[in-house]
Amino acid sequence: MKLILKLLAGVIAGIVIGFIVNETVMEYIMTFQVIFGQFLEYIVPFIILFFITSGVSRMGNDAGKVLGLTAGFSYVSTIVAGIMAFIIAILIIPLFIDGSVPAIDDENGFSSLLELEIPPAMDIMTALFTAFIFGIGIAKTGANTLKSFFNEGKNIIEKLLWVVIIPLLPFYIASIFAELSAEGTVWETLASFGLVLLLALGTHWLYLIGAFTIAGGVTRRNPFTLIKTMLPAYFTGIGTMSSTATIPVTTEQAKKNHVDTNLADSMIPLGANIHLAGSTITITMASMTVMMLFGELPSPTFELILPFILGLGVIMIAAPGVPGGAIIAASGLLTSILGFNEAAVGIMIALYMAQDSLGTGCNVTGDGAIALIVNRLVSTSD
Repeated sequence: MKLILKLLAGVIAGIVIGFIVNETVMEYIMTFQVIFGQFLEYIVPFIILFFITSGVSRMGNDAGKVLGLTAGFSYVSTIVAGIMAFIIAILIIPLFIDGSVPAIDDENGFSSLLELEIPPAMDIMTALFTAFIFGIGIAKTGANTLKSFFNEGKNIIEKLLWVVIIPLLPFYIASIFAELSAEGTVWETLASFGLVLLLALGTHWLYLIGAFTIAGGVTRRNPFTLIKTMLPAYFTGIGTMSSTATIPVTTEQAKKNHVDTNLADSMIPLGANIHLAGSTITITMASMTVMMLFGELPSPTFELILPFILGLGVIMIAAPGVPGGAIIAASGLLTSILGFNEAAVGIMIALYMAQDSLGTGCNVTGDGAIALIVNRLVSTSD
């Protein structure tokens, strides 16, 4: 609860600061945001590599099975979420869209006092495949030296997350909201796309209730109690707009829902990178809205949107765990499958960014439901 309050305080403080400070002060705020953001991007591959490898290596002969179940349920969950979003959007959005394109002013933004680049040691896909190979390999061969290496590496990264990353998250959130409020971008975008925001939020919760109802049925537990336990992860995801930054909180809450410690340590980091059901809901709804606004774009029929959703389920694996990462990763699908032009992609990014935090909250909370289902199936088969 303390973390949630700190995150909310960061949001409020950021909005207030953005209204009252001058451009010079904003440059200092942006400098912190750039440094922290670069550091967060740098640490992501190590979180994936050490957490997943360490967790998988302790699963023994269940390693491949757990990974297969987690990946399979994650993909199916993402596709179902996208189809749900399509159905709701196609029924409701046309009732309110009049075919006009809202004007979105270009913002120059605020600059940082320095340009800092901290290139990651490896990209996300390399970290994922390396973690799979070494995790399963260690589990099958019992390579104790490598197992100790990844376990100790996980402990170091976990310590770094809790001592450095987590305490600084409220300040990072404050810097994000300070920039948005200073530019006026948030209010302008929310005013233009309020309908989609409400629809996406409602669909997120329909999905979560459905997912935890299934998880509750499998585990024979109250689904709403399970959801309540995952709420700290939900609010942390909203505050950070990063599934990766939320991994420690999501993992801890999954364990409180009685998910096995080793399973949680491997499934939650994996889910944070391959299970983006909330982002898929938001991207699907937002893209359909833009298609309805722009007369020159094709109509969002099921035959056109389904391949897009199927592609999103795969491309989301490459989505960086940073604010707006999912829409950047999906921009290729917008142009190649949906025929978006440059102007449409620009409006799509603005629309998505207004709701990115809500999608992230749904993403990480849904990871808890999948973890419960996989944990039950694995424990039953033992």
